Amino acid sequence: MTDRPLPMSAALASAAPLPPKPAARAGRVSLFGYLRLFRRDILSAQPGHLFRAWMAEMRTPFFRSFLCNDPELVHRVLRGPVRDFPKSERVRIGLRPLLRSSVFISNGALWEHQRRIIDPAFEGGRLREVLPAMWQAGRAAVARLAPLADGRALEIEAQTSHVAMDVIFRALFSQPIESGIAQAALVAFRDHQAAHPVANAAAILPFPKWVPRCHSRAVRASAARIRTLIVRLTTMRAAEIAAGTAPDDLATRIMTTPDPETGRVFDTAEMVDQVAIFFLAGHETSAAALAWALYLLATHPDWQERVAAEAGAVLGAGAEPDLATLKRLETSRAVFREALRLYPPVPMYVREAACPMRFRARRVPKGAQIVISPWHLHRHERIWENPDGFDPARWKTGNGREGLRLAYIPFSEGPRVCPGAGFAMAEGPLLLSMLVHVFRFDPVAGDVPVPAARLTLRSADGIRLRLRPRLPTPSA
Repeated sequence: MTDRPLPMSAALASAAPLPPKPAARAGRVSLFGYLRLFRRDILSAQPGHLFRAWMAEMRTPFFRSFLCNDPELVHRVLRGPVRDFPKSERVRIGLRPLLRSSVFISNGALWEHQRRIIDPAFEGGRLREVLPAMWQAGRAAVARLAPLADGRALEIEAQTSHVAMDVIFRALFSQPIESGIAQAALVAFRDHQAAHPVANAAAILPFPKWVPRCHSRAVRASAARIRTLIVRLTTMRAAEIAAGTAPDDLATRIMTTPDPETGRVFDTAEMVDQVAIFFLAGHETSAAALAWALYLLATHPDWQERVAAEAGAVLGAGAEPDLATLKRLETSRAVFREALRLYPPVPMYVREAACPMRFRARRVPKGAQIVISPWHLHRHERIWENPDGFDPARWKTGNGREGLRLAYIPFSEGPRVCPGAGFAMAEGPLLLSMLVHVFRFDPVAGDVPVPAARLTLRSADGIRLRLRPRLPTPSA
């Protein structure tokens, strides 16, 4: 992309306070100073000029890294042949205790085999089959929150984690969150999210393969608990499939779908790896995005009232929605899309250059880290008008449509796009509408959440909101 003038951000900025954003790093730091900042919080460790730069290079004695904001480079990396830009081994190291060889971190022939089995389960026609799980989980969440909607301050991330895990268990294993395994998994995921840093030294520095990769005891223990629970679930489901009694849900479809090229299906060990990423991607990312969306509506009551009015018109009859119903939730979808722009659940993707190449007339050596940062791209001052402001109406403007085409990648894009992207874009607006239809969400005075990158983009100390009833609570 050639350089161009900045959009008229200041002139179009909303009068409402800007949503919270951590301060960028001021000035230069040493490598080890940067690693200390990076380990504490990847977002505030970055310099502010990355919100204006098309590309930035970092050179160290250990590695070279290129952060790309130029949409042409972003598309080249994400849409190009996966063999040219495989997933970074350093990221794989950091996530291996939980994900092992899951589709999220695998490369090469193994990744291709996994996607050939997984992708059919998430094809567009399958969405209508998981809508009941989303609806039932949403109704259960409304009933669960009703006794708490008396104006007290609630930690809303815990609530969105609960409903997101409920959706995943219902969609994958036809079990509600009230089941014993689901409750144990929810607790284990909370522990893992709290214990897992964004990166450690082993995930950043290219030590030889024989050097042990150290993870904290808490990370290893919580990952082991999660995987033990998943082994129980997949073993039970394999027995049900063999007996012909398995329900027709996502787990059954994935476990019985053969690779069209080899005829192989996932064995139990392979399925454990895939369920781990379904839980992580489908639970963690949805929970984070829904929590930020509710916070943004609480701090922008005019938009909250628009979502409530739309929900009343579309969902007011109380009938289980279909795909046509989802399409009518336009305001809720615009709000959720804007929440994903401001707070992308995965703030950075890291690839490796498989061979020497050139970016913007600069030499990129083989093995260099290629960083694609939705956190910076979604707020880039040369792409978006009012980049730090909350404005769901932007999606109907020329600038918003251009940004959506050029610089909006909350689920990545190209061959490695998240297979559950359509699932998430149905789940998020539906749950948002169901909650705002019944409850009014208000901020807690003086309690402003600070974004922090953990496993996903969460708040450093939680998001607290007050709930009050709008309507009588429907039965679950």
